[in-house]
Amino acid sequence: MTTIPTLETERLSLRPPRIKDWPAYAELMRSDRSVYMGGPFSTNVAWGMFCHDIAQWALMEHGALMIEDRNTGSCLGQVGINHGPLFPEHELGWVVYANAEGKGYAYEAAKALRHWAFEIRGLKTLVSYIDAENSRSRRLAERLGAEVDAEAPRQDPTDLVYRHPSP
Repeated sequence: MTTIPTLETERLSLRPPRIKDWPAYAELMRSDRSVYMGGPFSTNVAWGMFCHDIAQWALMEHGALMIEDRNTGSCLGQVGINHGPLFPEHELGWVVYANAEGKGYAYEAAKALRHWAFEIRGLKTLVSYIDAENSRSRRLAERLGAEVDAEAPRQDPTDLVYRHPSP
């Protein structure tokens, strides 16, 4: 079985999910903040998503990591690499909790996981599927250097596909 890595940045630790992360994750997925991800979701669906994010590590050697503040130990959100039947290509995704928004955490975490995906995991391409109305995630993808790829396959035809530059 693949060991789930812990990645560190200047301010953050990107670490494996723990059961104590579940309540905040469930709250986010049941709230209107999950609307650009297809939510709000029921508790049952949110639990399946939480477990899916962990299971991908065993199945595909990538998955989700929780974003933790190195100074306080507070969990700030999640960043992950998704793939499989629901994702035509490897996807870099992110979500931060309301109290962590606007502080650069998602950028810092996504940049670190993208580096890991290309340099350590050896992925050749990486995209982000983003709802066209999600202006914050679109700006973040652009800040990361990703560009819209109108020809890329997508599960949801209304999503924009941002292609990340490979090293």
